[in-house]
Amino acid sequence: MSRVGKALIPLPQGVEIRLDLPRVTVKGPKGELSMVLHKDIRLTEEEEGGRRVLKVSLDDPTDLTAHAQWGTTRALVANMVEGVSQGFSKILEVVGVGYKINLRGKTLVMSAGYSHEVSFELPDGVSAVVENNVVTLSGPDKQLIGEAAARIRKIRKPEPYKGKGIKYAGEAIRRKAGKTAKTGE
Repeated sequence: MSRVGKALIPLPQGVEIRLDLPRVTVKGPKGELSMVLHKDIRLTEEEEGGRRVLKVSLDDPTDLTAHAQWGTTRALVANMVEGVSQGFSKILEVVGVGYKINLRGKTLVMSAGYSHEVSFELPDGVSAVVENNVVTLSGPDKQLIGEAAARIRKIRKPEPYKGKGIKYAGEAIRRKAGKTAKTGE
């Protein structure tokens, strides 16, 4: 039994669920997201204790493929519900002398130690705020936010000697000692 799959998904006020099987669409104040469900996984909207919840269940509990997707589907739908109601955000820091980042429309323009500026076009559904070389990406789709943040970080990963580069806020960079000078013999 999947412990994650059995957990109910609470539906906050202002969030609507539309089930056009195999597609589920979640709509809320922050936007609208949809995904395609596995053919043997069912979603049902229920009332429990005076609140609306969403239950994820299996048509055939012996189907191993559907069973493997059960907890994953529940987590993805829960992320969709949280995304359209509260939204998600990732914070990136640009560290290093001469490293800068600016926002021009929907494009991030970075000076990251290359001989040229590097530009990154933000995908639809992702918004960015730049303040003092700190970029905050936000939007309703957790997967899209994480992917955009990873692609921005990949432009100049933090290096272990000085820690220069683009890193996630709170990310600990493992530092290495540099070369040691030879002492006279």
